[in-house]
Amino acid sequence: MKKIVKSIFLLALVAGFSSCEDEQELMFLDAQADFRILSPDTQTSVTLVPELPNNPGLSITWEDANYSTPTEITYAIQADMVGDNFDNPIVLATTNNTFAVISSEDLNSAVVSLGLTPFTEGGIEIRVMSTVGTENTQPLYSNVITYLITPYSTDLPKLWLPGSYQAASGYGPNNWTQATAATLASTGFGETDFEGYVYIAENMDSSNPDHGLKLTDAPNWNGGIFGDDGSFAGVLASPGNNIILNAGYYRFRANTATLTYTTTPTVWGIVGSATPGSWDNSTPLTYNPTTKTWEGDVQIGAGKFKFRANNNWDINFGGGSDEFLAYNGSDIDAPAPGNYHVVLNLSNPRQYTYTLTLNP
Repeated sequence: MKKIVKSIFLLALVAGFSSCEDEQELMFLDAQADFRILSPDTQTSVTLVPELPNNPGLSITWEDANYSTPTEITYAIQADMVGDNFDNPIVLATTNNTFAVISSEDLNSAVVSLGLTPFTEGGIEIRVMSTVGTENTQPLYSNVITYLITPYSTDLPKLWLPGSYQAASGYGPNNWTQATAATLASTGFGETDFEGYVYIAENMDSSNPDHGLKLTDAPNWNGGIFGDDGSFAGVLASPGNNIILNAGYYRFRANTATLTYTTTPTVWGIVGSATPGSWDNSTPLTYNPTTKTWEGDVQIGAGKFKFRANNNWDINFGGGSDEFLAYNGSDIDAPAPGNYHVVLNLSNPRQYTYTLTLNP
């Protein structure tokens, strides 16, 4: 009886293999050994800069993965933070070659997303994973190297201004919500001199605990929180009291190192030899809460112009060294004479712009 059962089992096994061969040819691959990264050496360091985005950030080569049967191999260059054991790696590139080049820009985005701090050297671990197209084959992995990177950031550090003003002032449907709140930006990474502009549609009531605004250093309530120290004399404290403002359009400045802040009410206009008021009187612009810009139709003639607040020169913008306006900047050349729709946009902190569009 045992012989009969064994015979039936062998016949079924043979039949099964025959059936599989009818559908597809089976390939058995034998992973012989790990392969190695040839370059760069472990502990190699690189500093990435935004001025050279297409320069190689990582040039990597490795040995062929050794399978017993010739087959096309796909390689994936994986990266993870040092010590994370590739629990959740990112893929820098995939290729069928035994080399790859990742640009500085792509590498920078990848390592910042992993958690490296801009302008501070940090380490990531890199390995190469090989796979073949056949199902049910296990991947092979290279050795692991540590790559030291100093990444960069082109985003200015920010503070958020969540508060009771938001829904009424055009900053989203909900109050006290960082995602749609006005923001301040510093002059650069590591700097603490934050500035931005915010519109307050209605007076805040200091007797109402729900009124006011605060500053946060993250787009949520999990980081640093700043408010007034209680003197309401421009001194910050953490978490502090709600900052109370009357209706208006404010230049808001804060320094998280000196723990100070200032709020300056402003109304904006265009001024200069190309404008109706020449250099003596600003031609006023009107704030549009929907677009968060100052706008107006202005007759522009030959000459030059600038933008200034409160019809005086304490706060004024002219041409800068890049596409953004600069405080106390140079006089701006007017376009061909005509009636223009003028838009001054101060909603992006420290990246202030304007447009002049000829009216039909």
